[in-house]
Amino acid sequence: MPRAILPLLLLLLLGAADAAWARTLSATIARVTTPVASLEGVEMRVHWPAGAAEGELQLRAARVDAPDLGYRFRDVDWRCPLRRDGQGWRCDGQVRQQRGAPLRLALALAPRMANVDASLSAAGGGGRPRLAVHYDRAAPDITRIDLAAVPVAWAQALASQAWSAGRFSAGTLDGTVRVHAPRDGPLHVQAPLTLDGIGFDTADGSMAGEGLDAELRIDWRALAAGPRITVDGALRGGELLFGNAYVALPAHPVAVHVALQGGADGWTVPAFSASDPGALEVSGHAALAGDGTVRSLDLSLRSDAVAALPERYLSGWLGIAGLTGLTLEGALSAELALRDGSLHALALRPVTLDVAAPDGRFAFHGLDGELRIVADGSADSALGWRGGALGDIAFGAARLPWRSRDGRLALREPVRVALLGGELALSGLSLALPRDGRGMEMEGAVAVEALDMASLAKALGLPAFPGTLSGVIPRMHYAAERLAFDGGLSMRAFDGEVRVSSLAMERPFGVAPTLSADIVLDGLDMQSLTGVFDFGSISGRLHGQVLGLRLVDWQATAFDAELHTEARRGVRQRISQRAVQNISSVGDASFVTSLQGQLLAVFDDFGYRRIGISCRLANGVCAMAGLHPRGAGFAIVEGAGLPRLDIVGYNRNVDWETLVERLAAVGSGDVAPVFD
Repeated sequence: MPRAILPLLLLLLLGAADAAWARTLSATIARVTTPVASLEGVEMRVHWPAGAAEGELQLRAARVDAPDLGYRFRDVDWRCPLRRDGQGWRCDGQVRQQRGAPLRLALALAPRMANVDASLSAAGGGGRPRLAVHYDRAAPDITRIDLAAVPVAWAQALASQAWSAGRFSAGTLDGTVRVHAPRDGPLHVQAPLTLDGIGFDTADGSMAGEGLDAELRIDWRALAAGPRITVDGALRGGELLFGNAYVALPAHPVAVHVALQGGADGWTVPAFSASDPGALEVSGHAALAGDGTVRSLDLSLRSDAVAALPERYLSGWLGIAGLTGLTLEGALSAELALRDGSLHALALRPVTLDVAAPDGRFAFHGLDGELRIVADGSADSALGWRGGALGDIAFGAARLPWRSRDGRLALREPVRVALLGGELALSGLSLALPRDGRGMEMEGAVAVEALDMASLAKALGLPAFPGTLSGVIPRMHYAAERLAFDGGLSMRAFDGEVRVSSLAMERPFGVAPTLSADIVLDGLDMQSLTGVFDFGSISGRLHGQVLGLRLVDWQATAFDAELHTEARRGVRQRISQRAVQNISSVGDASFVTSLQGQLLAVFDDFGYRRIGISCRLANGVCAMAGLHPRGAGFAIVEGAGLPRLDIVGYNRNVDWETLVERLAAVGSGDVAPVFD
């Protein structure tokens, strides 16, 4: 049963205290009204047997309502042995209501009702938890309530006046509550409290707390326009969840201040602040709708040491973005304004800020300057960095001049960034931050000029090979976590060309990024290509395509690939003994006759007319094919001249992981030919 019933019952007893004593005294009262509460259906009976040292008091109330405090009780029943205590009276017994476990209520009346002391504790609880009330007739408008290890759930009804969705589940309260209830003024509650191990949540799970310790000073006034609440103090330890925001409070005190004013259509927050020394200083004001949604928010924050922010205050948002483990170094300040849930203004000012994503996904070093975004009007700013990396691909310093106009952010001029011995050029870049239910959107143009392929291959963990990468993407567009590119990239490598088109990425900075593209190979010199990848020697020109390529978390899950050679005047077409062995291993192939297999021991290389192989990857299986059907299999190598060597594949469906293992074995030289 909620424990605030104690001061309400005391008011009734005070009203009946002057009744004339008799062996049995009974009273029935239809309604009792006090500044704090009203009681209905009240019955009181005092029975004192003749010559007995004590009597019995029974008090019943059909309804007890304290609307300002949020308490409503039904069928309240208190019985206790009534005895003299010097010149006063004392009564101690169980009190029950319609729902809830019984409690123990003890009452002491001083002579001439100079004061009243009462306490409420758990039945059989040894005195703890304990709620004690003191009333002084000299100050009839003031009631003092002392709390000792009182479960926070006892304050549920009062807390629901300010936060109807909240439910307390754990923790205790210690402190003193002073209730000032003047007949001609609003109810006023002051409470310096110590909170220990507080737990709470909401039915929808959007807000929760656990293990929260605090020292708070609460001032609560029941004004005609709505309750006015002020909270000052410090939080120490515990965890908090508000929507996507997860906070792990430090063990040292975090000073807090909140002012709230209730109204018919919600709450205004004239001021709030929090101070985590050295890590974060926050202040601002806000307005909330009746359902708790944010109508407006103005927030300022400053961090002189941002290293603690990801773990203490940002882990919820970082987890959603797939960036758990992100690290920060340096300093940061910001101002944020929201209106009706949408961004109205933002000013972000990093100071020598280093950002590093987990697993080395990306990094920025020495972020400095200012980034400003405004929903109305325009504002110029500039943000730069000393360097950074995308995976193992390092990029150079840059400074981006921005202009914000009507909620969009755009580059004021093209920007060039040193990358892999060449340059990356950005132009026409603009961003629209989340608004009106839409996520962030971005568009612009990008060009790469003379990127060194040897450096790129090394960064990707591939064998180094010569060449340069250049290309222009006239338009890239990011929306709904998908980055799409118009146009394509062209790479000069191995005396031929590689063209990439239909390039797109999903969740580029999130969990399990996905890349899709079409790739065309045109006239690559196979002598150089096979030399770089240590495949054995093949001379000739390679053509082909990889359509519908799809990488999930940088692992291939689907594509339709076809590679073949084309004869070119003046270009020899020869294949070495080792290349023959590798092709037979990778393609799960064999030689047409055992005689051809014996030729491997005699000749170092062979002439060929054509080479062709294809793989359609789906559901972890590679559907293999070659130049054309040949018996029960498919031709991979058509020999030419003498000695003639043909290679035929027979397994049309190969497990993709097995095929990857074979390719790895080729790189290590651990292969052997297969004879038929």
